[in-house]
Amino acid sequence: MPWNEVSVMDQRREFVELALQEGANRRELCRRFGISPDVAYKWLARWQAGDRDLLDRSCRPHVMPRRSEVATEAQVLAVRDRHPAWGARKIAHWLRRNGLPTPAASTVHQILRRNGRIEPSENAPANPGHRFEREAPNLLWQMDFKGHMPLTNGASCHPLTVVDDHSRYALCLKACANEQRVTVQRHLTATFRRYGLPEAFYTDNGSPWGDTSGVHWTGLKVWLLKLGVRVVHARPRHPQARGKNERFHRSLKAEVFAMRRFRNLSDVQRALDAWRAVYNLERPHQGLDMHVPADRFRPSTRAMPLRLPEVHYDSGEIVRSVSSTRSYISFRGRMWRVPQAFTGERLAIRPLDRDGHYGIFFASWQVASIDLTNGQPVSDVSEQVSAMSPD
Repeated sequence: MPWNEVSVMDQRREFVELALQEGANRRELCRRFGISPDVAYKWLARWQAGDRDLLDRSCRPHVMPRRSEVATEAQVLAVRDRHPAWGARKIAHWLRRNGLPTPAASTVHQILRRNGRIEPSENAPANPGHRFEREAPNLLWQMDFKGHMPLTNGASCHPLTVVDDHSRYALCLKACANEQRVTVQRHLTATFRRYGLPEAFYTDNGSPWGDTSGVHWTGLKVWLLKLGVRVVHARPRHPQARGKNERFHRSLKAEVFAMRRFRNLSDVQRALDAWRAVYNLERPHQGLDMHVPADRFRPSTRAMPLRLPEVHYDSGEIVRSVSSTRSYISFRGRMWRVPQAFTGERLAIRPLDRDGHYGIFFASWQVASIDLTNGQPVSDVSEQVSAMSPD
């Protein structure tokens, strides 16, 4: 299968960065990226020999051991013009990472000021404060939509973003026409096939991963649970609890959407693909001590299965199938309503710690309860909202 979806150069660079990580399973990466081992090792050899462009025919000039101050200043301005939202520290780290003559960050700042690239308001020192993060990649991915962006053709774009909590690696950045479950599920499937499965997602309470009722059981969540991926919801009306995702959205707005307007979804996707490659592989991140996300990310060892797993229950358990048209199950001669998300699924009814009380379970997850002692209808059991920010 050939390289697809994003530019050939960006995919080559992403593959090489991931393949060179300690403990990387290169054969598995070849499968996920859809290339042969021979092609993969060709690009690895070129990268290790110093070729950072991986072009079919490189036109980038070789770096000279001694460069004039004028040339260095021109290089600083060229980086700034390519990335207008980058400050002096990011530019200095980018130059150093790419083996170019690197002045001090303060010197870069003076170059930018002297050439009218920054305003005095950009001089304020950053104060990132304390941040909580998971201790390894793929333990938690943050997912959200970045609102909607009007297009010049009259339609709207809904950027879908998925970011790894530990590394800040942007795993999915898609220009969507809507915020519906089928759209999200299609993009997540492609993301899982490329990077593997996370342990959990951290989301807000909006559709399609949540709802406003407080129950939070949705079709998308049921699909994720079958894959062994938990969904944790942030507290309502607390956007600061999703700080990494919010910060990612601010960078996305400043470095992509603030620069231009787009005609259609295809135009947006091309810009997102190009920026995602820069963000993951080039852009120094202050929250990572000026490393890039690719330095800390590793693909998950949990591969996306070819078929969606089915839920299995122990023999002897009381198991009921939910109708595909009505969200009810039968028990003790009565019909009991269950969350709409479980239509077409099989649920187990298990006794709880009090006589006459039963729990309705999807695998190990309790989704509703039955109280036979007072004749009350079934009550939904909401998955608990996270009381602690993962930031």
